[in-house]
Amino acid sequence: MNPKNSISQIKRLLGRKFSDHELQSDLASFPFRVTEGPDGFPLVHVRFLGEERTFTPTQLLAMVLSNLKGIAEGNLKAAVVDCCIGIPVYFSDLQRRAVLDAATIAGLRPLRLFHETTATALAYGIYKTDLPEHDQLNVAFVDVGHGSMQVSIVGYRKGQLKMLSHAYDRSLGGRDFDEALFKHFAAKFKEEYKIDVYQNARACLRLRVACEKLKKVLSANPEAPLNIECLMDEKDVRGFIKREESEQISAPVLERVKGPLEKALAEAGLTTESVHFVEVVGSGSRVPAIIKIITEFFGKEPRRTMNASECVARGCALQCAILSPTFKVREFQVNDGFPFSIALSWKSDSQNSAPQHTVVFPKGNAIPSVKALTFYRSSTFEVDVLYIDTGDSQIPQKISTYTIGPFQPSKGEKAKLKVKVRLNIHGIVTIDSAMMLEEDVEVLVSSVNEALKDATKMDTDDAPSDPSSGTDVNMLEPKSADTTKGATTAENGAQDLEEKSVPMETDAKVEPSKKKVKKTDVPVHELVYGALPAAELEKAVEKEYEMALQDRVMEETKEKKNAVEAYVYDMRNKLYDKYNDFVTPEEKEGLLCLMTKSLSTLIYRRNKRSSMSARRQRTG
Repeated sequence: MNPKNSISQIKRLLGRKFSDHELQSDLASFPFRVTEGPDGFPLVHVRFLGEERTFTPTQLLAMVLSNLKGIAEGNLKAAVVDCCIGIPVYFSDLQRRAVLDAATIAGLRPLRLFHETTATALAYGIYKTDLPEHDQLNVAFVDVGHGSMQVSIVGYRKGQLKMLSHAYDRSLGGRDFDEALFKHFAAKFKEEYKIDVYQNARACLRLRVACEKLKKVLSANPEAPLNIECLMDEKDVRGFIKREESEQISAPVLERVKGPLEKALAEAGLTTESVHFVEVVGSGSRVPAIIKIITEFFGKEPRRTMNASECVARGCALQCAILSPTFKVREFQVNDGFPFSIALSWKSDSQNSAPQHTVVFPKGNAIPSVKALTFYRSSTFEVDVLYIDTGDSQIPQKISTYTIGPFQPSKGEKAKLKVKVRLNIHGIVTIDSAMMLEEDVEVLVSSVNEALKDATKMDTDDAPSDPSSGTDVNMLEPKSADTTKGATTAENGAQDLEEKSVPMETDAKVEPSKKKVKKTDVPVHELVYGALPAAELEKAVEKEYEMALQDRVMEETKEKKNAVEAYVYDMRNKLYDKYNDFVTPEEKEGLLCLMTKSLSTLIYRRNKRSSMSARRQRTG
């Protein structure tokens, strides 16, 4: 009824610059108004309570999550806070942070941002009781949704799954087939009926809805008609199309289906013969032409053993139950992999030096994961977190910049700093902490050995003697630099540090000296490009609370009015039946007149509210 105020496809807007060429192509099909904000990100314009307001995609997603939270609480009769949110595997670091911000605004606490492909795999495998114990069962999942296509290949063993590969096409989905039909009929109606639907937002929306229904009919029938009454300029339109013609119109879209299939199979290192089953899910997977391409590629008929529309939500619910201490779930291990490679980049102390970088989390790295890096620096320095070799031009390379320092080495030499980098359970990369390690040499004379031990109160660790600590080393520890140009060392897999002794010449009897390590925390300052500042997040939480309060007031008012209306109808019936013998005709007439007047007022206000309700909607 009000397309310009009904917001959809919020995931297409989330965490993307307004200048993104893919976003610009999406905007052409949106009936609502989107402009560029001061920070370069999109702002959506809507009418709310009679005035024009702008909302960020994060705020709009928060409204959706808040509504879903209300539905869940209504069904469960309990408060809902902890949750698991499914996200596309191709979401960037910024988009993942935006989802977390939206959850915070909605009053939710996500236990995990779960890849939709992994959620589908979990929903499939956790109920299987015949999984092999030693051999691996390989299953390919092809998810063709409304706006994107995701392919994953998963290896199953008894009690566990391992994500072998991910592949995707973020702009290949059911809506692309709808768009092909829409353009076909828009051109046809312009020629036959002399109407241009592009000039009318509501006509565009009605034709798109009709084309979506037509696509579903063609999925089960060889041909289908299209009839729309009063589409535009009070003209009824009619059309007809066969499935073969529809596939010819959609040929450019269908040609792209094989790309993600080939990429997923290559990254998994498998052949089509070693993939035992193929499962198709998603609303777009019902298109017969897509099933035909998948069948020809894998050489086997795809199966539909899962609910195509609910499998992701089911997988997220299972993952949430696994992470929660409240529920007892069958033991099932989920080994998910990160779909991109993450590197750190930095400059050495010397001026005009080229930036150095090292891959910290290679593609397919386990989630979550922690790595520790060692730097040698004399002053504050910066480290950039980057995506590398993504093969996706829509993902910005630079994620964030961390400033490590200030710090002051006690001996005036280059300080040894241990930096902890974390890929958390949500797939977000952060530098958690930095620590300066300084060596102190203690001479332990036998006569005062115990006294010195009692006097030493600082928190120390044994550390090896480092012969290169005085040299100009500006990257990671030299031990690992020879093999991987600064490879990282897993924190929990670091080599054991051995205690080394150094003989010294003294007049007294001296025991071997021991080297101790003094640990000092170093400040780490984070700058995430495009992220919502904490102050803005607090304001968004307050705005959402205010709007939710207004919604609640309107809902309670509606309930009270309905109660009054029900009372009027009930009392009017009783006046003619139950109370008829107890009231005079004059009292009955006066009371009926009063109730009729009240009822007329309620009906008038309801009709007025219905005509204005579309303008008061926040989201469609």
